[in-house]
Amino acid sequence: MLKLSKLTDYATVILSFMAKDQLGMHAALEISQVTGIALPTVSKILKLLLRAHVLTSVRGAKGGYLLARAPEKITVATVISALEGPIALTECNVSHKNCDQASGCDIQGNWGLINQKVFNALDSVTLADMIMPVKSPVEITIPVSSLYR
Repeated sequence: MLKLSKLTDYATVILSFMAKDQLGMHAALEISQVTGIALPTVSKILKLLLRAHVLTSVRGAKGGYLLARAPEKITVATVISALEGPIALTECNVSHKNCDQASGCDIQGNWGLINQKVFNALDSVTLADMIMPVKSPVEITIPVSSLYR
């Protein structure tokens, strides 16, 4: 199973909160209180997002954190990369050093293709998409009689 860490999940929660008030300055304590994520965890995530240029910060009593770009310009792939590192489904796409089979592997390029498709899918979803209300699926009715033609 492909699974992201809790920190990445929490980062999307934090960024979604910030995206709803993208012009507002947000302190770590406020983010912690609103999201229910422990303050040390929020602080750690904010530092990682700052280092990845997803956020900017202002020091001082009236300081805090801001989105570095509009929510439409921050992709889920960017957030995942900031917290997890390069998006890759197999180790060989990050580094051939950790794979004993690298010299005789004929499918490395195919994993690269799969990784690129996964990256493109994650890169096509933005923070703005993440804060959109979930729409209920539209129910389609198909007459049973049409299935037997």
